[in-house]
Amino acid sequence: MSNLQPGAPAARELLDSVAKDDIRPSTSVVVTAGTRGTGEEPRRSFKRYFRETGWRHLVGVGVAIFALFPLLYVFSASLNPGGTLLTANGLFSNLDFSSYAALFQMPNQPYGAWFVNTLIIGLVTAAGTVLLGALAAYAFSRMRFTGRRFGLTTLLVVQMFPQMLAMVAIFLLMVAIGDIFPALGLNSRVGLIMVYLGGALGVNTYLMYGFFNTVPSSIDEAAKIDGAGHARIFFTIILRLVAPILAVVGLLSFIGTSSEFVLASVILIDPENQTLAVGLYRFISDEFSKNWSVFAAGAVLAAILPVALFLALQRYIVGGLTAGSVK
Repeated sequence: MSNLQPGAPAARELLDSVAKDDIRPSTSVVVTAGTRGTGEEPRRSFKRYFRETGWRHLVGVGVAIFALFPLLYVFSASLNPGGTLLTANGLFSNLDFSSYAALFQMPNQPYGAWFVNTLIIGLVTAAGTVLLGALAAYAFSRMRFTGRRFGLTTLLVVQMFPQMLAMVAIFLLMVAIGDIFPALGLNSRVGLIMVYLGGALGVNTYLMYGFFNTVPSSIDEAAKIDGAGHARIFFTIILRLVAPILAVVGLLSFIGTSSEFVLASVILIDPENQTLAVGLYRFISDEFSKNWSVFAAGAVLAAILPVALFLALQRYIVGGLTAGSVK
């Protein structure tokens, strides 16, 4: 504007008006931005909130109540000595821990031995299942050999038949083995562990196989270039990369074997060798003396260890169950 001639007032007025017009929009933008920066948003109506997210909260609350009510009911029954499951309708109407003390004082009912047996059988079976399943899955995933496809198909087809179909065959087999090797026959914890390992090997191998396929084979090739063999690759590299599925298989195996009843009741005869699932049934098997409160107390104590393991390994569960499903 300083370069304009004094004799040109019209041009000066025109430039002033253009400058004013250029400033006004920028000022309005600053004001608008300042208004938006306050973080205030229009409040959603209840109808819109319920349609978008509210119904999900209701479903979550309903599922939580459905899952927690049986646990609270059993815990309430364990605090009602001398009662039955029907008289435990009033939740926590009676608070008495004498049933928990009676667990370890009843004659011919060694709850402590049952708990130790369940712990030993569950942990050994879980460790064996993880090791054998991982070895088989690695072989199917990384090696190419005759009968590989047929073996995978067989593992899948065998799972279609329930284990109960082999109950008679397993019993006769255990009797025959017990005549030669008593440590592996009937009334043997080692024999029960062997039966569990054989029954769970197929499904766990197929589950691990899908997870092993998600590990790039280039890792194996790089290790082989450095001179590593299959054993070194498996134990030092692959097992660390597939830790989620190992934790999931071990957890599911422990929970399944610790709560299994039919096979354990057929193979384990001596009360000192029985598991919790079979031993607790003795409290309610008599028609005239059903100790439902003691039974509930034993069930509550038996659930502590699986719940603790589940909470400790929960970060592996989702990844371990879903990572192999895309292959």
